[in-house]
Amino acid sequence: METKKQNSGAPKKSYKEILDQIFAAYPMYHKVGSAAYKEGLENIEALLDIIGNPHRRLRCVHVAGTNGKGSVSSFLSSYFQELGYKTGLFTSPHLVDFRERIRINGAMIPVEEVLAFFDEYQERFAHLEPSFFEITTALAFHYFAKQQVDFAVVEVGLGGRLDATNVITPILSVITNISLEHTQLLGDTIAKIAFEKAGIIKNKVPVVIGEYDPESFPVFEDIANRHDAPLFPANVHYQYMNYHGRIDIYDNNTSKKVYSLYTPFDAHYQDKNILTFYQAARVLEFVLNIQEDKIATAVSNMLENTGLSGRWQVLSEEKPRILCDVGHNYACLKLSMFNIFEERPTRDSRIHVVFGMVNDKDIDRILPLLRKEFTYYVCRAHIERAMDQEKLATIMREAGLNCTTYPSVQEAVEAAKAAAKDEDVIFITGSCFVVGEVLEAFNNYGL
Repeated sequence: METKKQNSGAPKKSYKEILDQIFAAYPMYHKVGSAAYKEGLENIEALLDIIGNPHRRLRCVHVAGTNGKGSVSSFLSSYFQELGYKTGLFTSPHLVDFRERIRINGAMIPVEEVLAFFDEYQERFAHLEPSFFEITTALAFHYFAKQQVDFAVVEVGLGGRLDATNVITPILSVITNISLEHTQLLGDTIAKIAFEKAGIIKNKVPVVIGEYDPESFPVFEDIANRHDAPLFPANVHYQYMNYHGRIDIYDNNTSKKVYSLYTPFDAHYQDKNILTFYQAARVLEFVLNIQEDKIATAVSNMLENTGLSGRWQVLSEEKPRILCDVGHNYACLKLSMFNIFEERPTRDSRIHVVFGMVNDKDIDRILPLLRKEFTYYVCRAHIERAMDQEKLATIMREAGLNCTTYPSVQEAVEAAKAAAKDEDVIFITGSCFVVGEVLEAFNNYGL
C-alpha cells in the first residue's frame, strides 16, 4: 500500500536543481552508454510497487524496434487524440527538455509534477539505485495514472525483453523493424536482436511487425505462436506509393488501393513508419471496436498533436535551407543521406552536413553512406559519450571525405552558414545530441 513520506520542512528544490541531481545521481544510457544499462525488471517492479503500481491502471500500446519507434508511437498517440481520447505518450530520448519524454495530448508534463514526484519518492527509491530510465519510466506511469489517461503509448527504451517499460501488459504490441545496433547489449545478429525486441510480445495480445525480414520474422513468428498472439506483418499485408506527399496504400493480395493519406514529412523514410502505423490502427479498430476513421487526420496532424521534433525538421526556410534529423545508425543514415541529396533545389546546390557521433557507433559501417560530394563540419556534442571531433574527422578524411573540425556544435553550424550559398542546403545529423543542441540554440537564440 502506498504511503506518503512526512515533509521534513526543508526548502524545496528548483526544477533545475532537481534535473541536475537526476542527471548526476542516476546513470543515463544516452549520456554514458552501456554503463547505465540495467538488465532485468526487478528494479522497476520494486520502484513501481513503492508508488502503488500505476502501470496496472493504464491501457497501453507498446512500441519497440531499432528505428522509427518514436515516430510510430507519435502517430499512434495522434490517432487516439483524433478519436477524442486523453492520451499519454512516453518516448526517449529528449532533445532539449527532459519533459519532452512524458506528454499528455502533446503537452509536456508540468514542472510542478516532476518536482512533486521527486520530492515525495526520491529518498524512498535511493536503496534501489535506479537507472535514469527506470526512474523516468516510474514517473511517466505515475503521471499518466494520476491524470487518468484513456490510453498510454509507451516506447521501449532499449531492446524490449529486459527494458523497464516491459512491465506493462498492452492491448497491442508493435515492433517497427530490426537492424544491427547496440550489439554489445542485444546481440550481434539480427536474430538475437529480434529475440530481445520480441520480449514485448504478451499472451494473446496482437502484435504488428512493421517490416518483414527473413532473419527476424521467424523469431517473431515463433514467440508469437508460443504466446498465442495474433501476428500482423504490415508490409506483407500492404504496400504503398508516395506521390509527392500523398501516400496510397494497396492490399497485397488484390493489388487494389485501400487507402490514401497525406504526410507532413518531406522525408520518404517516414513512409514505412506510416505503413506500420496504418496496420496498427487497423488492428486497434478491431480490438477496440472503433468505428471512426481517423487514420488520415492522425498522420496529417501528428506534429501538431504530439510535438515530435528532430525528424527531418526544417529549422529555416530562409536561404540557405536548414534541416535536422536525429538519424544516427546505419539504417537511418542510409535513407537520410539519399533524402538530403534529393532535397537540393538545383543540380548545382551543395550540401553542407554538420555531423557528430557518439563513440560506440560503428563508424566503419556508416562511412560508405557519407557522400563524397558533401562538405562535412565535424563537431562534438557536450556529452561524455560523444566522439572527439578530431578523431572522427581523421577517420572521415581517410575515407576521402571533405571535412573541417569544430569544438562545438554551434561553431560548426555557424561555419556551415557562412560557407553556404543561397541555393545550398545545411543538414544537421549523426547524433541526437548534436540535433538537441541545435534545437536548443534555435529556440533560445535563433541560431
